Amino acid sequence: MSVQLVLILILLAIFLIATVLPVHMGALGFTAAFIAAYFIYAGGEEGYDDMVFGFFPGSLFVVLVGVTYLFAIAKNNGTVDWLVHAAVKASGGKLVAIPWAMFAVTGALTAIGGVVPAVVAIIAPVGMSFARRYGINPVLMGLFIINGATAGGFSPLSIFGVITNTVVADNDLPGSPLFLWGASIVINILLSIVVFFLFGGRKLLGGGRVDVTDRGDDDFVAATVAGDATEDTGADIPGGPARRTAVGSTSTGGAAISGGQVTEPRHGESGHHHPTAGERADTKAVQTTALAEEPHEDTVTTLDRDRALTLGGLVLLVLGALVFDLDIGLMAITVGVLLSIVAPRGAKGAVGQIAWPTVLLICGIVTYVGLMQDQDVPGWLGDNVAALGVPLLSALLLLYIGAVVSAFASTTGILGALIPLAVPFLQGDNAIGAVGLITALALSSSIVDSSPFSTSGALVVANSTEAERDKTFKTLMIWGFSMVAIIPPVTWLVLVVPGWL
Repeated sequence: MSVQLVLILILLAIFLIATVLPVHMGALGFTAAFIAAYFIYAGGEEGYDDMVFGFFPGSLFVVLVGVTYLFAIAKNNGTVDWLVHAAVKASGGKLVAIPWAMFAVTGALTAIGGVVPAVVAIIAPVGMSFARRYGINPVLMGLFIINGATAGGFSPLSIFGVITNTVVADNDLPGSPLFLWGASIVINILLSIVVFFLFGGRKLLGGGRVDVTDRGDDDFVAATVAGDATEDTGADIPGGPARRTAVGSTSTGGAAISGGQVTEPRHGESGHHHPTAGERADTKAVQTTALAEEPHEDTVTTLDRDRALTLGGLVLLVLGALVFDLDIGLMAITVGVLLSIVAPRGAKGAVGQIAWPTVLLICGIVTYVGLMQDQDVPGWLGDNVAALGVPLLSALLLLYIGAVVSAFASTTGILGALIPLAVPFLQGDNAIGAVGLITALALSSSIVDSSPFSTSGALVVANSTEAERDKTFKTLMIWGFSMVAIIPPVTWLVLVVPGWL
């Protein structure tokens, strides 16, 4: 058995073990690189450990640390919350626009460097809270959040985009970062339109509205939809109790009608109802929602000095990276350090919020892939594919591998591993268009993140109420695996087969 085949089998074992066992894929990558390098290089002139460290992606490490560090500062000082509120306010209070507002804000956050699962983890509680308040299908809201995050995830500043474009550049392949990002935006918008009409969006077209009010860091939307029921959360907040809309309420019971709204009696008033344990369980979410439980010094709707400086820093990052071609990672760390100096409160704990698991994942996998490239695994694979004489069919198989594995494992790990293995299809006399195949591979590996077995899909399920969680899980499973079946052949037919890219 050849060394190249053994290395490929080890890579497959890494994905399999990380999928079925609670073992970090990045740690597995480093372990595999260490063991394989020992047997390959131990007898050579150069030490095997030096060889392994030579494959470590230093520049990619800086990018991952830098952009997630800056994003942590933006989250700490309320810039992320301000962007969420601005997006909802920009919707004009129309119910039909709220899912699209969530799509836009998640797309913007991932486009400026937020890690896709991290952004989904931040926005999902807010979006699912809106869904509960206004009777929006939780699957619709969850998929809009996931699709928005994926749409922005391939910008030249984002984690997915940086990984893909770095691997392309390192392998001297032709690439188009803007086409990759644009294709991701277009396909996710089209998918979201399908989701909208498939999961109850038609009922939102009736013109229902809500009023956006400045009520605090989290509870920034008050329901004024005639006929919706609101209930006292029991929070002792100065200036009055926080209130939320009771999902699906159609009966007033002992409630009073005031100002066009149906409101339940407060604690101690006649007709006040204490929910049973079962009722409380049906409205309990795993993660916190957008309801305020305590007073805050600032309001999320205020663009204070720290938030304005952070927005300015993000603009500076974009200009430096895209206009002046400065290193994204070094720029992000520099902007983060400057913000830490002039606005230290928001930087507190930001280093601890860097996406270290993602850093370990990418660096471990890319280090092992570097070892594979050193042993000419792509060339060996290319020779065997050429012998088959069906590069297009091999490309389709590669797309399906990316989709299936990513539905259960890490998209970031897949992108770092499969693109180098696609090199043989992109070179030679019968080469497939590099931009088309890389874009198809990126889309096939990322859109399936809606699977409940993937991190983003699991976060949506976790933020559903117990009453709707099973249905949400089953629906996302059907949708996610439909994407596994559909997206690879669609992207293959559009981007790879015509050979126009």
